[in-house]
Amino acid sequence: MRRVIAGSRSVRRIWLIAVCASIGFAPIDAPIQAQDKATGRWHGAITTPIGQLTLVISLREAADGTRSGDMESIDQAAGEKIPLANVTSSAARLTFSVPSIGATYEADWNDAAQVCTGTFRQGATLPLSLKRGVPAAMPVVDGLDGTWRAQLPRGTANLRLVLHVVTTTYGTRVRLDSPDLGAMGLEVAQFARQRDSVRFTIPAAGVEFLGTMAPGGVVSGTWTRTGQPAVQVTFARDVAAPVAPTRSQWPITIKGYRAEEVSFANAADARVVLAGTLTIPDGAGPFPAVVLISGSGPQDRDETIFGHRPFAVLADYLTRRGIAVLRYDDRGFAKSRGDFAAATSADFATDANAAVRFLLARNDVDHTNIGFVGHSEGGMVGPIAAVANDRVAFVVMLAGPGTRTDHLLMSQRRLMGLSQGQTPEQLDRAEPLLNELMRAVRVAPDSASAVARIRERLTPDAMAKLGGTSAEREIIVSQFSSAWMRYFLNYEPSAILSRLRVPVLAVNGTVDQQVPAVENLAAIRVALAKNHAATVRELPGLNHFFQTARTGALGEYDGIAETFAPSAMEVVGDWILQHRAGAGNH
Repeated sequence: MRRVIAGSRSVRRIWLIAVCASIGFAPIDAPIQAQDKATGRWHGAITTPIGQLTLVISLREAADGTRSGDMESIDQAAGEKIPLANVTSSAARLTFSVPSIGATYEADWNDAAQVCTGTFRQGATLPLSLKRGVPAAMPVVDGLDGTWRAQLPRGTANLRLVLHVVTTTYGTRVRLDSPDLGAMGLEVAQFARQRDSVRFTIPAAGVEFLGTMAPGGVVSGTWTRTGQPAVQVTFARDVAAPVAPTRSQWPITIKGYRAEEVSFANAADARVVLAGTLTIPDGAGPFPAVVLISGSGPQDRDETIFGHRPFAVLADYLTRRGIAVLRYDDRGFAKSRGDFAAATSADFATDANAAVRFLLARNDVDHTNIGFVGHSEGGMVGPIAAVANDRVAFVVMLAGPGTRTDHLLMSQRRLMGLSQGQTPEQLDRAEPLLNELMRAVRVAPDSASAVARIRERLTPDAMAKLGGTSAEREIIVSQFSSAWMRYFLNYEPSAILSRLRVPVLAVNGTVDQQVPAVENLAAIRVALAKNHAATVRELPGLNHFFQTARTGALGEYDGIAETFAPSAMEVVGDWILQHRAGAGNH
């Protein structure tokens, strides 16, 4: 259950969606007396684009006055208790952290409402109110516990569906994964069975399913989604526990180098303290060094996604070749402190430069050969940081943006939409509206103005063109009006890339569907035309994560055993070592 905000780490990097939230909780039986505030069980819910997630918090006080506790996400992993740390309580305030998932909670006591009203932060900032006790149990649905799988026909594609049905003391709770759409842990509501009839809804997607139990342990029925034709879907229950996908490059055995847990502060923002891992080759050094910069969404130091740890694999490879590597958890995530949700790419650039300052204080690092290796949005953050820091000796862009960001989003949407079964006509229908929304955000002077302009354009007819429900309207408003999105849509890659005077390597996989290689690299070549130390390369058969892939579709990522193609790592390692001499000349 190490993903309390399910899907939050991958959603923004796929469609760049920020999470929005509201609260929900069950009734309280009696007022809480002041002396009871610090201990006992509490509950509340956060609302995300995938639906509501209910949390149960247990707080305890030892004889010496120290406090401890645990947290349970009963919609995702009922029964799994995650330890709390730094628990503090007073007559007016409650705070705690959840180190294993990089989350914090801060709340004030509201005597009138008899509730703790506060903010839960895990990359995103989510309102969360806690009331005494546990939530009312959901109804128990007998005979359907287990994992059910189906194929959803959409155009030329068959999209995988995975239904998880679990009954505990909290009743029967159900979640749905759609791996090919990058949607994991969607809330399933109104789940019910009457004899052989089974029905449920998925509020976040505007879906209703009505099926019938059939011989052989399957449920067949009609899947209806707002704005799309109804289709027949058959769910079959797993007869054995699913086997975890293999990871051919994991686990890693550290050999030929050492690894250190490190932390460093960001002088540009006193609230930000970054935690990471520095891997250093055996020997005296000093060694050339790179700072790895992750892609969109809150990421840990390994850039963990879909069961892969690409930055851990890349760091191992580069360090074995004699290059020191620093990778760190994003601000406000895992072991790093700070506010991720309020940050823009420019803020992340100050984090990257804080990493450079940390390396400049070490004797085992060659201070004239420190560079950035950024993936996806990290390939945008690296250049932003480099133009502001004359100590950066080189920049590597792994699928970093070169085209205008609004054009990039539309190209990404089309490629991924076609691979997910949408027709060109469906995609065409929404494009004018999406372009209008992005233009409105680009010219908005502030967040409030952006919100007003977006809401004005998201009429019922507009939502129908987007294929979204009315419930999704505010999610779209939140995603488009965020500080991060406003900065992203106003970012001009050529304006930054043309200012780089250090060696640059820009690479893209030819089957990348998130940052399409041909148009992206063409724009980068133009922007770097006056930089005679720039290298721009297409890498055949690799996807957005530089895995060897068949189509590059999102649904392939988790099923590929390879985490990072050795051929791609070799290109990066060779280039860094070849550009050691003379590095640092700006």
